[in-house]
Amino acid sequence: MRYPAAESVTPGSATAGSLTPGSVTLVPTPIGNLEDITLRALRVLREADVIACEDTRTSGILLRRYEIAKPLVSLHLHNEKARSEHLLALLAEGKNVAVISDAGTPGISDPGYLLFRSALEAGHRVDVLPGPSALLPAVILSGFPPHPFLFYGFPPEKPGQRQKLFTSLQRQPYPMVFYASPHKASRQIDEMIALWGDRRAALVREISKIYQEALRGTLSEIAGRLAQGLKGEMVLVVEGAAPTQDENSWKERAQELLNEGGSLKTAAQEIAELYGVPKNAVKEFLLKTER
Repeated sequence: MRYPAAESVTPGSATAGSLTPGSVTLVPTPIGNLEDITLRALRVLREADVIACEDTRTSGILLRRYEIAKPLVSLHLHNEKARSEHLLALLAEGKNVAVISDAGTPGISDPGYLLFRSALEAGHRVDVLPGPSALLPAVILSGFPPHPFLFYGFPPEKPGQRQKLFTSLQRQPYPMVFYASPHKASRQIDEMIALWGDRRAALVREISKIYQEALRGTLSEIAGRLAQGLKGEMVLVVEGAAPTQDENSWKERAQELLNEGGSLKTAAQEIAELYGVPKNAVKEFLLKTER
C-alpha cells in the first residue's frame, strides 16, 4: 500500500486552512450541546461541495442551526462500502467532501474510516479536524489515571466473540474504555464481573447534555444503577487488572476466611476486591478444598 507523500502547509499561506479540490475531511460534530463545534468545522462544512452524513435528519438539525445548506449524502454502517465508491468518484471530479456522523468524530466508532482510507490510498488530499468526542471526557471524568488507557469502542455483538475479547483483557493493567448501549450494558458488565472480578469502574453518560453524570463505584454497583433504567449515550471505563499476586496468597487468605466462619459468598467477594480474582474462580477453589 502506497500513500501520497506528506505535505506541509505554511500557516497564513494561500492554501492554509482551506479545502483543496478533491479532498475529504472528517469533521467532528457536537455530542450534546450544539455549541460544541469549532469555527473551523463550520467553515469547512460551508466550503464543502457535498456533506456525507450518518443520518440526514439528525445532521439537518445541526446544519439548519448554523444556516448551512449543502447537498447531503447518507453514509452509514449499512451502505458505507457502496457509498464510498460514489464519493470517491466525486473526489476524482475535484469535489470537496466533508464527512460528519450523528455526533462526535467520524471514523472511530462511526462511519468514515473506510472512505478516509480509500481516499488516502487513491492519492486524494485528506484531513481530520480536532473536535468533540465522548472518549477523552469520559476517561478524565472516570477519575482513573488518564494515560495509558485502552480504548476498544463497542464490544462485539456475538456472545462468543465478546467472551473471547473479555478473556484476552483479563490481565490488561490499564483502564479500559468501552462505548455502551443502555439495553446491552448490564449483560456485558455481568460478563466482565465473571471474568475480571468486581473491579472499580465509572459509567459516564450523556456527555455535554443536560443530564450528564459520572457514576463511579464497582461494576456491580454500576449494574445496579443500570437496572433502575438509565438511558442515553454511555461510556464505560473499567479499572485495569491489579499487579499479579502470588496465587498462593489469595488462596491462603480465602481459606482463612472460611476457617474464621465466613460464608463462601463473603470470602469470594473479599478476595475479588483485595486481589482482583474473579469471584467464580475463588468459589471454585474453595469448593474443591471442601471436598
